[in-house]
Amino acid sequence: MRIVCIGGGPAGLYFALLMKKNHPEHQIRVVERNKPYDTFGWGVVFSDATMDSMKVWDEASAAEIQDAFNHWDDIEVLFKGTRQRTSGHGFVGIGRKKLLNILQKRCEELGVELVFETDVDADTQYPDADLIIASDGLNSKIRNRYADIFEPDMVVRPNRYIWLGTDKLFDAFTFDFRKTDHGWFQAHIYKFDDKTSTFIIETTEEAYQKHGLGDMSQQQSIDFCQDLFSEVLEGAPLMTNARHLRGSAWLNFNRLICGKWSHYNGNSHVVLMGDAAHTAHFAIGSGTKLAIDDAIELTRQFQLHGHDKSNIPAALETYEEIRRVDVARIQNAARNAMEWFEVVGHRYADTLEPEQFMYSMLTRSQRISHENLRLRDKNWLEGYEKWFAEKSGLPVNTNTGTRQTPPMFTPYRLRDVTLPNRIVMSPMAMYSAQDGLINDFHMVHLGARALGGAGLVFAEMTCVSPDGRITPNCLGLWNEEQAAGWKRLVDFVHQNSDAKVGIQLGHAGRKGATKPAWEGIDQPVSDDQSWPLLSASAAPYLVNSQTPKAIDRADMDRVLADFVRSAELAVTTGADWLELHCAHGYLLSSFLSPLTNQRTDEYGGSHENRARYPLEVFRAIRNVWPEGKPISVRLSCHDWAEGGNTPDDAAIFAQMFKDAGADLIDCSSGQVVKHEKPVYGRLFQTPFSDKIRNEVNIPTIAVGAISEADHANSIISAGRADLCAVARPHLADAAWVLHEAAKIGLTNVAWPKQYYSGKTQYETNLSRAAQAK
Repeated sequence: MRIVCIGGGPAGLYFALLMKKNHPEHQIRVVERNKPYDTFGWGVVFSDATMDSMKVWDEASAAEIQDAFNHWDDIEVLFKGTRQRTSGHGFVGIGRKKLLNILQKRCEELGVELVFETDVDADTQYPDADLIIASDGLNSKIRNRYADIFEPDMVVRPNRYIWLGTDKLFDAFTFDFRKTDHGWFQAHIYKFDDKTSTFIIETTEEAYQKHGLGDMSQQQSIDFCQDLFSEVLEGAPLMTNARHLRGSAWLNFNRLICGKWSHYNGNSHVVLMGDAAHTAHFAIGSGTKLAIDDAIELTRQFQLHGHDKSNIPAALETYEEIRRVDVARIQNAARNAMEWFEVVGHRYADTLEPEQFMYSMLTRSQRISHENLRLRDKNWLEGYEKWFAEKSGLPVNTNTGTRQTPPMFTPYRLRDVTLPNRIVMSPMAMYSAQDGLINDFHMVHLGARALGGAGLVFAEMTCVSPDGRITPNCLGLWNEEQAAGWKRLVDFVHQNSDAKVGIQLGHAGRKGATKPAWEGIDQPVSDDQSWPLLSASAAPYLVNSQTPKAIDRADMDRVLADFVRSAELAVTTGADWLELHCAHGYLLSSFLSPLTNQRTDEYGGSHENRARYPLEVFRAIRNVWPEGKPISVRLSCHDWAEGGNTPDDAAIFAQMFKDAGADLIDCSSGQVVKHEKPVYGRLFQTPFSDKIRNEVNIPTIAVGAISEADHANSIISAGRADLCAVARPHLADAAWVLHEAAKIGLTNVAWPKQYYSGKTQYETNLSRAAQAK
């Protein structure tokens, strides 16, 4: 094949040398606009795993890179006068110029033609090429020429950053956070050769503007940064190699995703690689890794399909299919890390103590979990667990041979109620009641989860009136007979476990009068079983659903009285916790979302108006609920539909409920409209809890795809939530909490005395399985 790589960065050079090495018959040319062995940039970073892969594919260049790189395991954070360090993270840093020079030299040794000082405007300049690698960077001319085919999606992120260097050498990947009168600045610092360290400084657009950085010259901007970070620099100067940039040299990061990566232009196959195809934020240092991995994978595909030009289409198709998955994974992690730094000031730096701030920063990408930190640096994590346990009120554990209590198993106090641990059995509809009454099924179902170790057990949404039910088989709390059933359940849980019991009150609104899920989810019941529905506006949930009546003031008064009556009955049950359901498109939720609230009176329009009635209901039940017991509010923190509520709207409503006396926000999402398009994934709703907890400064429950102790410990440790609600895993395993404790080696969690012999056998079997593995 005749191959032309346009752009002599890591992607183009590494692909050229790999292809030439594996099939010397190829004619390969790399075209670069810079001079030979003359490039710019400070250090680049990639992981030990990437280095190991490079050793497999080309040992010669890998050995030279390994001799030149700087390896470090430690991360150090400077924050609020503290200096914290943890180890075991495994990164390598190398000067960008040194890396490219090594790859250039290796290409020449193998016979790759290197062409310098040549700008390429179009792929058509090489009509004889069979394959053209567009590795010409973020502003790729080749990609932009075929924008309608490659479908680039470029998003300019809000933070500003400047990429500098210093001749002070750092022995750890160092993060330094500094607060000014106008906001926080953070420096990302790492050594990349024996003389120089990279020094990237980042801040918000607001701080950038208020400090007048955009009006400064580049040297004035550098002087500002040098003064701000003088403590960590210890007299060393900051340096730039971007004098060619106009102004102060502060940039915005551009996040790039492409819909397609390859194209046949009539003569040549054109494929994107490296930054021309995708970008990953420097917060996790993955740009170079992605470029190297692109080159390796495309080479691998030609090894598998064959090196003849007839195999180009198949190789490109498989290359894109495989790389798209891995790139998406890296970009998601980079996005999480990037967004953490974008909000670090007001969300974390202003609110978290240094110890928890450090944990939050280490886990910002969500790729590093609690147990992964234990593998990296056991001593540091156990020290953090000890700090967290002490903050939670546990006595200091001075026995070095005893396992520290992980965060999910620490107690949690709200008002006068103390939960034995941080795991909540989430409310889940069972549709198994008759006339709203708790029966033997509920006793066994809920009692088993309390015995199974959950700290707080919720039944399904409990309806405040017969016409407030979702289905004819929903639980209710509108009469004393129902309250007596609840009291029997509460008494059982209190007498046989340390768990607390919560009652979630709600009204189905326009989503009422439907069949149980297993008979047709959200499908209306027959006319002879139905009842009239209410909602904020007269809009049905499904096209075949009953059209609800737009609730009027008389209806509001009646429903409010129903909520109060249910709350008063809840008091008689001895329940520990009350939750008001304002999520998932039910009656109170229908007021909050602009997708379901089309009112033009004082209950529609602005946030204040849309929240007016739900707040009336909340204040009314708070007035009758005991002062020493908490009330939480469940919100849909994202409608997942255009024009609907977003996390920013949820934060506004959370503040309103907080001001009205709410103790905690239960952060769910969706189910408001049927045309929603949620983005699922591991812990996909936790960011909503994180935002509300740390920006509104109110405790939260995280819920959604939390399926193991490692998830819960990571969330709670980082301060992304105070409690974790676990739903479906509790359906599969009534003793989920006890079993998860055993899986992570925590043997001092008490089981019901009747089950103690099962505890020892379960733990023994886990130990044997681990040893066998």
